[in-house]
Amino acid sequence: MRVIITGQVGVDKGPYLERLAEVARQRGHDMALFHVGQMMYQEAPDVPPGRILNLPISRLGTLRRAVFKEILRQADRYKHVVINTHATFRWRHGLFAAFDFDQTRAFNADLYVTLLDNAESVHQRLMRDHDIDHTLKDIMVWREEEVLATEVLANIARGHGHFYMLSRGRHVPTVETLYRLIFEPQRPRTYLSYPMSHVADQPDILERIERFRSVVQAHFTTFDPGDVDEYRLYLAAEHAQQEGRDTITIDAAEGKVVFRTEEVLQIAGDILGQIYARDFKMIDQSDMIVSYIPELPGGKPALSSGVERELHHAFEAGKEVYVVWCCRAIPSPFITETASRVFRGLDEAMEYLLHRFAGRTGAAVTCVAAGAHQAGGGS
Repeated sequence: MRVIITGQVGVDKGPYLERLAEVARQRGHDMALFHVGQMMYQEAPDVPPGRILNLPISRLGTLRRAVFKEILRQADRYKHVVINTHATFRWRHGLFAAFDFDQTRAFNADLYVTLLDNAESVHQRLMRDHDIDHTLKDIMVWREEEVLATEVLANIARGHGHFYMLSRGRHVPTVETLYRLIFEPQRPRTYLSYPMSHVADQPDILERIERFRSVVQAHFTTFDPGDVDEYRLYLAAEHAQQEGRDTITIDAAEGKVVFRTEEVLQIAGDILGQIYARDFKMIDQSDMIVSYIPELPGGKPALSSGVERELHHAFEAGKEVYVVWCCRAIPSPFITETASRVFRGLDEAMEYLLHRFAGRTGAAVTCVAAGAHQAGGGS
């Protein structure tokens, strides 16, 4: 398997991918990992760290081609090769491709994956590690540019179905998901759907949702919308504006970070629009959607408009649609008529799904019911 990993500056792909390589080798896979940025500095020892974009654009291109030529020379030695690079870069305020198509075509990657992270965490790392002037708006735009360029490259080089978006994880790194994409392609790809802002003040429901996520993630290659979600950043800014506060403080990957309320509100449209588009794209790259609908106090289903739209989009995209309906109320025809199957608990759902995908999840079906029950399967 040959893989190209991209992602905007500030996602910090290096340590994440080193962990992937470590896991792969521990599990017996012959894998090589090449960091294009590091290799360019090795190729140009006269360039101080962090200053490579000060070079003329022609020398940058020469360095990149030399590095990629060396990668191509070594790649045939390994069964699995992963390249850590960028699809685009900014040079003196201009946007440029960070690849040469002839060399990319020669590498012939099986997968193209763009790693994503939350804007506040990207900002935090840019301030820590890079001498790059930026705004939150820049971060949002750079992310979309990287995703689009990588997807276009993948579609031209290999055709539809070879590109994926993957969050690096808000609290827990998603290394296992990337590992499964690369080394266990037979494992079903699953989009996790569940209410978020709708139940933000319901700790008991949040605990049940967390258990649902954990149980499904244990058996499937999952794409989780909660891993990249700047909606909480937007809500914090909205509340600050209502209270007359000029700044907000929010948790990021490596501690708290402070933003001007006005700066966050200026990207409100970007935040909301990208959530909508990103979640739908993650559904499109999945085989199925599994949606968890818990019960609110009073017996009503915690069915948010976002979850309803996700279910409808998955149905129209021809995906398998599974709904875990954990509440006493009877689901409406808008749920039952678009779902492949509706379950009344998580244990029932997992037992069915592991039988349905027997041989593709690497799990023993007999162990599932107990694990799912511990995760709130009967609620």
